Amino acid sequence: MKIAITGSRGIPNNYGGFEQCAENLAVLLVEAGHDVTVYNPDYHDYNSDNYKGVRIVKQWNPEKKIGTAGNFIYDLHCMKHAINENCDILLVLGYTTASVFFPFLNKKKSILVTNMDGLEWKRDKWNAVVKKLALWFEKLGAKYSDYLVSDNREIRNYLQRTYNTDSTFIAYGATLFTDPQEKVLKEYNVETGAYDIIIARLEKENNVETALDGVILSKSSTTTLVIGNHQTEYGNYLKEKYKSYSHIRFMGGIYNLDHLNNLRWYSRFYFHGHSVGGTNPSLLEAMSSGAFILAHDNLFNRDVLGSNAYYFGNPEEAAKLLREPEKLLTSRQNFINANFLKIENEYNWQKITNEYEQLFKTVLTSHNK
Repeated sequence: MKIAITGSRGIPNNYGGFEQCAENLAVLLVEAGHDVTVYNPDYHDYNSDNYKGVRIVKQWNPEKKIGTAGNFIYDLHCMKHAINENCDILLVLGYTTASVFFPFLNKKKSILVTNMDGLEWKRDKWNAVVKKLALWFEKLGAKYSDYLVSDNREIRNYLQRTYNTDSTFIAYGATLFTDPQEKVLKEYNVETGAYDIIIARLEKENNVETALDGVILSKSSTTTLVIGNHQTEYGNYLKEKYKSYSHIRFMGGIYNLDHLNNLRWYSRFYFHGHSVGGTNPSLLEAMSSGAFILAHDNLFNRDVLGSNAYYFGNPEEAAKLLREPEKLLTSRQNFINANFLKIENEYNWQKITNEYEQLFKTVLTSHNK
């Protein structure tokens, strides 16, 4: 099959979840014998036109000059290029800056498959106007895609319930971390099992404040590392709020994956506060690197973790968990082992690639009848 993947900031991944998905999926599809193109923005620092057998096509993206609006231009150029080349499958990762063009695409023989991501219109960082726009983009994605992919069973249920639209559940993947190096901890002035950790973009819907309020209410004196860019308005608000608590340490962004894996592996508790939908890549990374997870209580996190985590919905519930660490820690190894098995059996990239490949074959056969 001739497959084009758009909607990411390019490969090799130096940004986030969709880029991780594009990279792993594209490379494994090429290994399976398919012709795969991934679109990169012109500012991506990878300059070859080939990455492990994947064809790389750069397209102009003025995002760095004009902000989010640049991604609309970029997505349109990518999709038009892929369709003009008569790709069999056009896989669009996310609808937010692409779906407004879906009704006008002259797809010819190409089949449009959209990974619908999470509930973008629920993000607290957006104002009321942007939330309405995001909801409209979601509707366009659901209506005008030929086929939909949901990365979480609860997203699939939501699309069925809201738009009476079927979608195929295919999750994200992760790679098991099996080489912990305790010496990494020295760089961050922490010791094994003597710190808790939060790794997230510092945004309201990621419930960093909920977790930290729980830390304060519990009167825990254990070091809590907060990893994520804090040079933002909300980051400055959080730093000001907790400035008198020396055991809460804002570390900024850490982009060394090996260091992040080791910090998760050796932590006491890992807070996962993401709440606006989908299978979050950082949650899979926590599971795959041996973290003992305290997760925000919502349908999406429960779909992934099941009974292999403890849950909190507000600061009081987080505090209650932190007041009884010995009780929780008796479950630690069982939870970690169960999550390792989930990554191996459900959230591994080869399985996910096989599922995408089977979907593409099925829809192509159906389309050509």
